[in-house]
Amino acid sequence: MVSRTERTPFAAWWWAVDRLMLLALITLMLAGIVLSLAASPPVALRLKLDAFYFFDRHVLYLLPALVTILGISFQTPRQIRRVALIVFVVSFGLVIAAFFFGPEIKGAHRWITVLGANIQPSEFLKPAFVILISWLFAESARRPDMPANTMALGLLLAVISVLVVQPDFGQTMLIASVWGALFFISGMRLVWVAGLAATAVVGLTAAYFAVPHVARRLQGYFDSAGDNFQMDTAVESFIQGGWFGRGPGEGTMKRVLPDSHTDFVFAVGAEEFGIALCLVLVMLFAFIVLRALIKAMNNTDPFARFASAGLAILFGVQSAINMAVNLALIPEKGITLPFISYGGSSMISLAYGTGMLLALTRERPSADLIATPLAAGMSGSRA
Repeated sequence: MVSRTERTPFAAWWWAVDRLMLLALITLMLAGIVLSLAASPPVALRLKLDAFYFFDRHVLYLLPALVTILGISFQTPRQIRRVALIVFVVSFGLVIAAFFFGPEIKGAHRWITVLGANIQPSEFLKPAFVILISWLFAESARRPDMPANTMALGLLLAVISVLVVQPDFGQTMLIASVWGALFFISGMRLVWVAGLAATAVVGLTAAYFAVPHVARRLQGYFDSAGDNFQMDTAVESFIQGGWFGRGPGEGTMKRVLPDSHTDFVFAVGAEEFGIALCLVLVMLFAFIVLRALIKAMNNTDPFARFASAGLAILFGVQSAINMAVNLALIPEKGITLPFISYGGSSMISLAYGTGMLLALTRERPSADLIATPLAAGMSGSRA
């Protein structure tokens, strides 16, 4: 056990970090290992790879992810802002580079090879973007003379522009949702709500008529005779699994689901382990998000309040979108389930984001609490 009297950096971190949130994150990682073992072998065999190819890599990605979470959670808010600025600039540049030099996969240029590793830079762009706009919204509240809201809007338009060009409408929707939520938290007026809603409708309409890929997905989703093979199979997985599942390794739907190890791993879990496991996962995601939002609400530092709320919303909305797609509630988005789906870029970027969330929600003594005992000690010594 670590004693409260110890004066080491680890002891200070251990007694300040939200250990329950950290435990929930580690539990999600362990669940991801089990579900990856269940979902990935059929995909690997279809691609003529070793049966445990994706599983082995999933476990391998967890090691740097865990190191990232713990390492970032030691940072101060100032260090978080500085690192986020660097990550944002590099990721933004790589997103642009991917359009020109990255391979075309399913009609999109989202990946780029850096030092022999395939990276999806938009994954790292998301948490860094949340930190930067949180800092701008915090500065707007602290310094009304600073055009921080305008700068935050310009940053949003810049990020959305490069993502739409790829195209990556799933990440675009995710980032816009978090930006809108933080803008609402910052106290925007109702006229802005109407304006942003109208802009979203116009953007979605333009995407429908200008991008054939978006039109096909929407038409297929709303047309009962459309191509909804993956979502229909995912829903059938829930039906076949029932409340307690068919048992580990007994699922059959995963044999025909092309993305059973990534976008539809939640459905594989439903078939083999039942809806009961899915509800446990939902509760874990909800616990992390709600706990972070409560911590943010009680935080007196404007930047930490906005940033922790934004990261929690990012984590929660991404989880909700993936699960909603698995249940055929919304069209396919190509968004992973945090720490459950296979994907190196997604895993490390989620670790980066949740590491910052742990750092920002750490208990820190306020200046008043520090000053009071000091003042009392000085007056006592003079007496």
